[in-house]
Amino acid sequence: MSKPIILTGIKPTGSLHLGNLVGAVKPAVTLSQNRENQSFYFLADYHALITVKNGQQLNRYTMEMAASWIALGLDPEQVILYRQSDVPEIFELAWILGCFTPKGLLNRAHAYKAQRQYNERRGEKTLDAGVNVGLFTYPLLMAADILIMQTRWVPVGRDQGQHIEITRHIAQAFNHAYNDEIFVLPEALTQDNGVVIPGLDGRKMSKSYGNTIPVFATHDELRALIFRIETDSTKPGEPKNPDSSVLFQIFRAVATKEETDSFRRQFVKGIGWQDAKEQLFDLLDRYLTDPRQRYQEIIHDPRTLDRILAQGATKARDQAQMVMKVVGRLTKNQ
Repeated sequence: MSKPIILTGIKPTGSLHLGNLVGAVKPAVTLSQNRENQSFYFLADYHALITVKNGQQLNRYTMEMAASWIALGLDPEQVILYRQSDVPEIFELAWILGCFTPKGLLNRAHAYKAQRQYNERRGEKTLDAGVNVGLFTYPLLMAADILIMQTRWVPVGRDQGQHIEITRHIAQAFNHAYNDEIFVLPEALTQDNGVVIPGLDGRKMSKSYGNTIPVFATHDELRALIFRIETDSTKPGEPKNPDSSVLFQIFRAVATKEETDSFRRQFVKGIGWQDAKEQLFDLLDRYLTDPRQRYQEIIHDPRTLDRILAQGATKARDQAQMVMKVVGRLTKNQ
């Protein structure tokens, strides 16, 4: 393919929440609309296997995630959307790359180090408690995901740059071994709009905290969640600081500038918390109504979803097989 390739991996480990939507989905969908690049989006189901061991559950998560991204604006006619496990060449390349990867490089990976530090704090007898080989070699499989598509750009948050550094190191080792520029050296495309969505309790919205607002919650579920958001003791009529309010932080993440400015003025004038929650609910309900309806249409049409993923896998495999022919010729001298 002549256009530079941008690749994004989506790990299906549960339902999308509002923080995912604002921090990851919206920027990625916007990026996919740039016709100067070819966008690849893959559902990283085998990455998710590290923690999700139930096959039926993993398949459900995968299909729900695919439906979610399409409902939120990803156009499968304009991008290549595929399931990681449908491209076996990725896993063949992962083994080959592993033979060029120093173990010490993977020792320094953030996820592995974090698990060892967690075990140390708990006083575990072995620092590798709870570490499976999948978690340890996660960066290696990620490198294969990236390199097999000859990816030029990988959108990442500021805390994920290490993955790209590891991938570049592995690619350089392989290229050096065969004295040829086989793999494109990917670069991180930092996606950090500075927006951190607080959860119901004020901490960062996260499934691990149980404080999320699911993107596809029903009308009634959404309202109930909004009214659970914690507020302070200021009374109606008393001025409130919007910048310290969870309600305001969530509101401005999806509102227009005009809507945000109006809401801010109401805080200064002393809007009551009940009214503020009603306005936030109304905004989110309007914002999510069309994607919610689209999601229900897609998730209840599994044949169409299967067809979309199968078509994406065919295109992704064409690219992967082209790369593996070169890799195979070098490694097997064929």
